[in-house]
Amino acid sequence: MPSPPLDVLFEDNHILVVNKPSGVLVQGDETGDIPLSELAKEYIKQKYQKPGNVFMGVVHRLDRPVSGVVLLAKTSKALARLNEQFRLHKTKKVYWAITQRAPQPESGTLVHWLVKDAERNTTKALTTEKPGSQRAELSYSLLKGTGGKYLIEVRPVTGRPHQIRVQLASLKCPIMGDLRYGAPEPMPNKSICLHARELGFEHPVLKTWMTVQAPPPRLSAWQPFQS
Repeated sequence: MPSPPLDVLFEDNHILVVNKPSGVLVQGDETGDIPLSELAKEYIKQKYQKPGNVFMGVVHRLDRPVSGVVLLAKTSKALARLNEQFRLHKTKKVYWAITQRAPQPESGTLVHWLVKDAERNTTKALTTEKPGSQRAELSYSLLKGTGGKYLIEVRPVTGRPHQIRVQLASLKCPIMGDLRYGAPEPMPNKSICLHARELGFEHPVLKTWMTVQAPPPRLSAWQPFQS
C-alpha cells in the first residue's frame, strides 16, 4: 500500500506541522507500518536532497484512526522546548468530533479519572479517583447539527490516551466510527470522526505564538461541516 503524500501545513528550519490522515501511525510500533515520523524524514530528504540520517522529533501523538494537526521538531533543541510546553500544558488544542447524538447539555466541562487497560488498549472513565487513575479534563460545545450528525468542538485541558473518545462516550455521544467506545457501525475507511482541528503553541526559537489549523478530511461524513 503506497504511503500518502505529506500534507504540510507549516515548515521552517525548526519545526514541521502536518495534517495527519487517519490510519497513519505518528510513531512506529510492533505492526512495522511506516509512521508519520518516517514519512516526514523522507519528505525532508527528498525536498532538500539530504543524504544520511535526518532528525525528526515526535512532540506529541494522535491515535491511529484520528486525523489532524501534528507538530514535529527538526532539531533536538526545538524538540526539548516543545516537549516542555506540552508537559506544562502551555499549548492550546482544539478538536472536532462528529457524533450521532447531541450532547446534553450542549456545552460543558467534563472531569473524569481514567484507567487504561493496556492489554485491550482501552480506557475507562471513572467519576471518582481510584489508585492508578489519571485526572482528565476537557470542555466541549455543540457547533452544528444536521441530518442526524452533530459537530462537537472539544478543548482538552489534559492529554490522556483516548481521553476525548472515552469522555464523549461517557455523555452517551460516542464518536462516529469508534466501535471501541460504543459507535454502532464502522466508517468505510476504519477512521473515526475525530480531528485535531487546531494547535496553538509558542515557536521554540522565535518565541512567537503560533496557531495552525488543519482542514477536516474529505470524507462524506465531514462534508456537511466543511467551511
